[in-house]
Amino acid sequence: MIEAVSWQVDAGENWVVLGHNGSGKTTLLRVASLYLHPTEGVVRVLGETLGHTDVRTLRTRIGVASQALADQLRADLTAADVVVAGKHAALETWWHTYTDLDHAKARHELDRVGVAHLADRRFGTLSAGERQRVQLARTLMADPELLLLDEPAAGLDLGGREDLVNRLSDLAGDPSAPPIVLVTHHTEEIPDHFTHALLLAHGRVVRSGPIDDVIDESTLSESFGVDLRLERRDGRWLCWAPHPVPGN
Repeated sequence: MIEAVSWQVDAGENWVVLGHNGSGKTTLLRVASLYLHPTEGVVRVLGETLGHTDVRTLRTRIGVASQALADQLRADLTAADVVVAGKHAALETWWHTYTDLDHAKARHELDRVGVAHLADRRFGTLSAGERQRVQLARTLMADPELLLLDEPAAGLDLGGREDLVNRLSDLAGDPSAPPIVLVTHHTEEIPDHFTHALLLAHGRVVRSGPIDDVIDESTLSESFGVDLRLERRDGRWLCWAPHPVPGN
């Protein structure tokens, strides 16, 4: 549950939404992706007001990747079909007609995220990391105006996580790319070129704004309920809890 959240993402901004389990991160993203209506307040996405617009059309302007979405995809769809269906924010290809150019673009986007060789593989046979990259390719299929990524590195091993973070960093650094909103539990998963941060705790905003103003030791420690240390190195954030010194 979230409450009293006031938040705006502008052109040229890339946001990370950070917080503990149950802080409201995924709920916030479900509202932003138009799959959940709030019980109060106003939600405006890409100039349209939720409740006064056709969400089926508006969703085609938003690229969404989440475990909830992956769970709805039929396991025997090929990776290429998963991506091409993203043009209409659909779960199945038989709902719409696709051109040869659409299918070519789907394969281009798979290549863009480094998994072109998986185009004809069934989605259900892919590893967690491969599925995440296929989902990332899917988000780019419709040339979206906004990207919403809910814990894209969840379940990945170290190599898979670093590969994904580097690809997201490249995407965030591309001036032609749309604004990105990335939900995560971990500062280590924040790619370079992210400009802003929203820190949540217990459904409320702890701090919001430019990333260097939001992510600091004291605020993170208070939000997660743990004494934390924070360091920034090569554009990445490292966070850990110091081991207590025996006898202290």
